[in-house]
Amino acid sequence: MRITVLLFDGFTMLDAVGGYAVLGWLPDAEVEFVAETKTVIADDLRSGGMAAWRDYSEVEKTDILYVPGGPGGRPQLTNEATLAFIRRLHETSTWTFGVCNGVEILAAAGILKGRTVTTNYYARESVASFGANVVPARYHRDGKIVTTAGVSAGIDGALFLARLIAGEEIAKTIQLGIEYYPHPPFSYASPDDVPESIHNTIRAAEETGLLEQMETTQPCFPQPSL
Repeated sequence: MRITVLLFDGFTMLDAVGGYAVLGWLPDAEVEFVAETKTVIADDLRSGGMAAWRDYSEVEKTDILYVPGGPGGRPQLTNEATLAFIRRLHETSTWTFGVCNGVEILAAAGILKGRTVTTNYYARESVASFGANVVPARYHRDGKIVTTAGVSAGIDGALFLARLIAGEEIAKTIQLGIEYYPHPPFSYASPDDVPESIHNTIRAAEETGLLEQMETTQPCFPQPSL
């Protein structure tokens, strides 16, 4: 079973590796990290990255198309190379999995029109503008499309997908293997429960140009060709 994880400059590391840490343990799983260019792809913090061993031209089809999010997802909304790659793989995939504002990229590719999905709380309006019905859920399934809310929700959604693919016993075994039994020190059940003052902090960061700041901060590791 091939799992294709899409990478792009400025992705959020946990978006990609959270679900990978789950789905990669499925029986017969073969994971590949793919980007427009084969190289080390820098994450949004600019201090980490992941190697894309294949580029778009080298992947013809997959069983699970996995699209993470991150601040760098914004330019991908108009990157026709990425959108065409998503459309092509989604056409024959068994499952398409979107995490955080990676769901926004799926929507921009035109594959979520008329579908019911979830996404990061700040991307809800944008995803809806592409014709999707957005629900404030931790994860959601509509046919072969499984989407999740922000960042850490990718782990929950991946466990849900693992159960669909391999059964509850294996999914529970993977959950034990990664010891995923979250108990955070704060009692908020969802982003909608968080005080407005904290939301304002996030909005202020976006308004001051998180993406622009990311683009002007060079990764602290070399970018070799693979």
